[in-house]
Amino acid sequence: MKKELLPLALGGLSIGTTEFVMMGLLPTISEYFNITISEAGGFISLYALGVVIGAPLIVFLSGRFSSKNILIGLMILFTLFNLLSALSPNTTFMYIFRFLSGLPHGAFFGVGSIVASRLAKKGEEAKNISMMFAGLTIANLVMVPLGTFLGQAFSWRITLGIVAFIGLMTLLSLFFWLPNLPIRKQTDIKGELSFFKTKEAWIITLMTAIGTGGGFAWLSYIAPLMTKVAGVSENYLMGVMMLVGLGMFVGNIIGGRLADKISPIKSCIVLFVAISVNLLLMFLFAQYSIIALILCFTGGACFLALGAPIQILMIKTAGKAEMVAAGVTQAAFNVGNSLGAFLGGVILTFGFGYKYPSLLGAVLALIGVGFTLLLLKTKKSRAV
Repeated sequence: MKKELLPLALGGLSIGTTEFVMMGLLPTISEYFNITISEAGGFISLYALGVVIGAPLIVFLSGRFSSKNILIGLMILFTLFNLLSALSPNTTFMYIFRFLSGLPHGAFFGVGSIVASRLAKKGEEAKNISMMFAGLTIANLVMVPLGTFLGQAFSWRITLGIVAFIGLMTLLSLFFWLPNLPIRKQTDIKGELSFFKTKEAWIITLMTAIGTGGGFAWLSYIAPLMTKVAGVSENYLMGVMMLVGLGMFVGNIIGGRLADKISPIKSCIVLFVAISVNLLLMFLFAQYSIIALILCFTGGACFLALGAPIQILMIKTAGKAEMVAAGVTQAAFNVGNSLGAFLGGVILTFGFGYKYPSLLGAVLALIGVGFTLLLLKTKKSRAV
């Protein structure tokens, strides 16, 4: 990996850890605060809501600053609010600080995607973006399982404290290693907002929000699924999360190269179909522990492979409004996070078993396929 991409990867490591570790810690935190699993799911949903609100707003307001300064400012906020989350005395404060922790998330990945694409050789933009997301995959491979273990064995506060420490390390690397690339001249406010008048922009947004919601519906409740349905001991949840993380690591590499080779939009069609099939198989065979573990690996791979193709697709569609578009894409990802966690929680509240969020996820991923096909048709009609 190029040295100048390392700060972006470190940012992905810190952000990926705080976003996904909560899924492995749900049983532990719900027990600590004496709340239900579905109520604890609010810590996931509110973080995602923070991303949705913060991503387009922060990127839009920061258009006059250099990309390096934007990223440093965002990481300061991220580190502070994760530290406060670790110190939360009750659920009210935890909900508030989890929401605030999410505000810088989407903007960081949005600005980082632009920087990564500008540092790439022509035709390798998606590959460079996937290198930024490599930090997120390493988070799922190493830090999320480790954080899950530390949270269960000692305290979830230690896990969030480690996130804040990684955020501090990210700040230092951004300051010393990231090139100070100026942001390209932005259009005026009317020009920026005109981006939202394009049909393609809304299709990609809906495709991302609903389609990725399928993966998040499964991931949000993976801990009770694997322990109560697949029969995996809670002592081995760290191993389960490592398996998912390994799949994400492999999938991220595949997704970047696939997008550069066959086009981002075709990559999205293939990957949404793969996610839907994987989640349907999880619903049907989760009670068989070996099969469930295999599907955890393949599910993680298919899910994170979508990151680079969707991001580069939106950037290329947006033209001069690329900064706003990149932020909107990250907001859409986290609408999917919030939507998946919320709907999965609703299903559990109505008494359905822990397999059913996976079935819901398969349906949402299929809807993602539908929107992607609509996007392909729209682009072809415009080209005629």
